[in-house]
Amino acid sequence: MELHITPQLRQTSAASRALEDYLARLPLSPEQRRELAQRAGELGSGDPVADLHRVLADAAGRDVQASPAMAQASVDARLRLMYPAAADPAAADAEGSVPPIGSDRGQSHIAVAPPLNRKSMVPRPWGELNPFTRWVEEENRRLERRPSRWRRGKKAKAAAEAVPDDEPHYVEDHLDSSDAPDPKGHWQHTGNVRRITLLVLMVLQTSMATYFMSDVLPYHGTKPLEMLVLGLFALLFLWVSAGFWTAMTGFLVLMRGDDKYLISHEKAGNKEIAPEARTAIVMPICNEDVARVFAGLRATYESLERTGQIRHFDFFVLSDSGQADICAAETAAWADLCRETGGFGRIFYRHRRRRVKRKSGNLDDFCRRWGADYRYMVVLDADSVMTGDCLTKLTRLMEEHPGAGIIQTAPRAAGRETLYARIQQFSTRVYGPLFTAGLHYWQLGESHFWGHNAIIRLQPFMKHCALAPLPGKGNLSGPIMSHDFVEASLMRRAGWSVWIAYDLDGSYEEMPPNLLDELSRDRRWCQGNLMNFRLFLARGMHVVHRAVFVTGVMAYVSAPLWGLFLLLSTLLLAAHTLIDPTYFVEPRQLYPIWPEWHPEKALALVSATATILFLPKILAVLLFAVKGARGFGGVLALFASMVIELLFSMVLAPVRMLFHTRFVLGAFLGWAVGWKSPPRADNETGWGEALRRHGWHSLLGLAWGALVYWLNPSFIWWLLPIAGSLAISIPTSVLSSRVSFGRGFRRAGLFKIPEETDPPFELRETVRHLNETPELPGFVDAVVDPAFNALVCATAHAHPGAPQLTRHLREQLVRTALKDGPDALSDKQKNSLLEEPQLLSQLHQAVWSGAPHVHADWLAAIASPPRAAAA
Repeated sequence: MELHITPQLRQTSAASRALEDYLARLPLSPEQRRELAQRAGELGSGDPVADLHRVLADAAGRDVQASPAMAQASVDARLRLMYPAAADPAAADAEGSVPPIGSDRGQSHIAVAPPLNRKSMVPRPWGELNPFTRWVEEENRRLERRPSRWRRGKKAKAAAEAVPDDEPHYVEDHLDSSDAPDPKGHWQHTGNVRRITLLVLMVLQTSMATYFMSDVLPYHGTKPLEMLVLGLFALLFLWVSAGFWTAMTGFLVLMRGDDKYLISHEKAGNKEIAPEARTAIVMPICNEDVARVFAGLRATYESLERTGQIRHFDFFVLSDSGQADICAAETAAWADLCRETGGFGRIFYRHRRRRVKRKSGNLDDFCRRWGADYRYMVVLDADSVMTGDCLTKLTRLMEEHPGAGIIQTAPRAAGRETLYARIQQFSTRVYGPLFTAGLHYWQLGESHFWGHNAIIRLQPFMKHCALAPLPGKGNLSGPIMSHDFVEASLMRRAGWSVWIAYDLDGSYEEMPPNLLDELSRDRRWCQGNLMNFRLFLARGMHVVHRAVFVTGVMAYVSAPLWGLFLLLSTLLLAAHTLIDPTYFVEPRQLYPIWPEWHPEKALALVSATATILFLPKILAVLLFAVKGARGFGGVLALFASMVIELLFSMVLAPVRMLFHTRFVLGAFLGWAVGWKSPPRADNETGWGEALRRHGWHSLLGLAWGALVYWLNPSFIWWLLPIAGSLAISIPTSVLSSRVSFGRGFRRAGLFKIPEETDPPFELRETVRHLNETPELPGFVDAVVDPAFNALVCATAHAHPGAPQLTRHLREQLVRTALKDGPDALSDKQKNSLLEEPQLLSQLHQAVWSGAPHVHADWLAAIASPPRAAAA
């Protein structure tokens, strides 16, 4: 409908069109648009958009003179056009779909977070990590105190020999009896017996394998090179043996169907959650796929709402994002989520300006600000989805077990469609339960914590689990990267137990879509685990968590050890081929030592090792075949998928070995490690990228195979699984990343999982919400779109008392943005505009008022249709 424009406004057609376009972007009826246009025209200042802001500000009762920009004064009016029910605070509070619009330093403000309730969370220095140095220091302190102890008598002596004041106190002394930790627990003795049994089994199995390996070697391990090979073999076999017995134990537990020490063995049922047992569900994010993050969060929120227990939970999105477009999209997605679910006042959003210590620092920031308001905290990853039933059960389990500090669920991977991801989903779904159940069997209350899809008791977490940087210099010092293992060890050191509720359903996550993306994640994990290993001898750590540090580092150090083992084996072959054998190795030796080759023994040893590696997978498939394989496409499809997965894992093992070797060397050599959020979509690997990343693997495989064939053609068959896998690494990486291949295998009935055959309602809702999410607005929309600009201005905090130099730099930034356009600004500069309502309002008004030297990109944004999410 054509607007009625007064003669004063018709002086310039550009100004008239600007006013029309501006009003068209606001949620107004035709009558309201005509009225506002007429009232703005009556002012006749020559800037119709500025006059419109004055009219809107007057209608909202705002003082235009108190605002540096009239657009800032009209924020309140624009917000109330977006949320008409906000005029009735009682209705808004009851409905929850309208934000509480208040005032912050005289400016309109929407509370995106609850009021602050600050509590301290102070990291304690690690102190001396070398136990010998620590012992010397303690002895020196005792010597210094000796005269005073004799004067004060036996009582003073006992007090002086207590832990010094500068040492950490591991158990809180002033807790309510109902919240006191249980340092021992009824499971402690059983756990010790089980772990000793595991150690004995590992040592016996490794000793036998090493003995047979010595029989395979020509000189039976008596030569230096053979000794090195035997040593590496024993170490690697011990590592494999630990995984084997863990899986075997898990198989027996799952076959039996129960373990009396399960944290969920004492069923909490549907017992009412106590009002004071409030739980914060926090999701730290950093430059993620915004639509996917909020789709999963909405599915989780609505699932929890259906349980009728939503009043005990609050949701927090904790953003460390640095890309301005993503930051703007997060604000829009948060507002849309709250409006559509009625979640204002229950779903909160926090964007950190000072992003320190990555994810752990983000969680610490939440704990310091609002941790005192809650008894528990559930941590989600950006791709996590949890059912309401799972969340309420976790809270009830914590209430039933007051000595539990952390309860970790076993997330199930689902949601990806590339062939690589579907194979990994199948692997974790079929083989994962055996290893998780086995880990729980050995660890009990000293279990793993994986940093997400877990519930944490906040009081001891805040007191004991703040992470100090590792002392020293170099790449393995400074802020801790892999925080989860360390936090679990600190929780247990303080006397609180850590459990895995592996039998708890309703916890989901997503896998990396391709091999290269998974390896990018592994590089950070490798660096973090190598850093964590420095805490192996830290004071007070439980022996099981010391073992966790060992397993964490062995997951990556085993790669260069395996590579060294293969290299030494090749050198051994070369030595026996190119160098004449030595028959007399000792002085005055009477009889020669003949090198012996026993291919049949080598074949038997390889067969035994392959059995140890693959038997757990076969037993896992048999377990599901017995208990029901319908969710996996049937028994035949399950076994066929297992066979293909075994071949695929064999092909990828050498490639992973080389990458992990590079990561370990890079950590010790000081190579920088980037921190980039993993992809949350089905990304495919291109041929060019694969050639850059795998080209040297292929050359190495071909050269290695050619060398062994030249030395002894009969040995090429032993090396073919290694060298051949490296040679075909490029097509393997590319083709396995294809979505079309993944869907093709699914149509063939392969690599199916129950979450794919019959998806849980929450996962279906996540997909539906994601598909229904319109294109989210970005930085340009925050500047141009009237409604979205008002929302961003209202969710930021005003800083009117800035120093004069800061104000001058801000004004210069606005002029630069106006003249040079959005593409000339860095993300840091864009975020400065998004975080300052005054600056954003000034730029918004200048762009629409046709100020001199407005960049063409702003004019093009004004002329383009508004995005649905920003309208």
